[in-house]
Amino acid sequence: MGFIDYEVDGAVGIITINRPKALNALNEDVLNELEQAFDAVDLSVVRCLILTGAGEKSFVAGADIGAMSTMTKAEGTAFGKKGNDIFLKIEKFPIPVIAAINGFALGGGCEISMSCDIRICSENALFGQPEVGLGITPGFGGTQRLARLVGAGMAKQLIYTARNIDAAEAKRIGLVNEVYPLADLMPAAKKMAAGIAGNAPIAVRACKKAINEGLQVSIDEGVAIEEELFGNCFESYDQREGMANFLRKKDDPKKVRKVAFKNE
Repeated sequence: MGFIDYEVDGAVGIITINRPKALNALNEDVLNELEQAFDAVDLSVVRCLILTGAGEKSFVAGADIGAMSTMTKAEGTAFGKKGNDIFLKIEKFPIPVIAAINGFALGGGCEISMSCDIRICSENALFGQPEVGLGITPGFGGTQRLARLVGAGMAKQLIYTARNIDAAEAKRIGLVNEVYPLADLMPAAKKMAAGIAGNAPIAVRACKKAINEGLQVSIDEGVAIEEELFGNCFESYDQREGMANFLRKKDDPKKVRKVAFKNE
């Protein structure tokens, strides 16, 4: 692809937005290729994804303002829908997606990171929703996901003021999980992804589904979702072997062995 690189390392897939001269800004071509990359992931092999940006300056600096500057109302609405459809696909993707945020994550960059399950960033990362300074609202889910992640009051402050925040502040308010030196970011992301990929894939997928769907409903409905997914795990190879291995370890630690989960 022209703007998206995809590689697989064991059970971990790495999707890189590769438009460094434009600080990996999102335009229609980038969004189309990003969707194609997610559609091409072989879920029988890949159990966790990492999403990052090319270079050391920017994860995604935002949507392409040059392209947006001449859009009509209809074109702007369609562009927002395209971005939202793809970001919802990332959010609902069956396997976990880790955002490894290496630099600017502004506007659409902050929004795409929030569609991922886990966010970790480099010390030079910068986050913000600057849209009101450009005469528009966030258009790729920023008004919705930011409030869910950091609370309505903090989200309103960041969006209304269009103020950028650094990595330390992003961690303080809960927008990111961890902050690393730039050189350590991808190794940390790969280590985390490999750890996730080493767990029972059916269970991991079910946990993602339960959390995502449970956040949209009452606690009673959320618990019912969990009960069903919990029950669905039983009689699978992963459940039988995982529990058998635990019991072997309890009975005799010398009998324990690494479980090769089979996604079945």
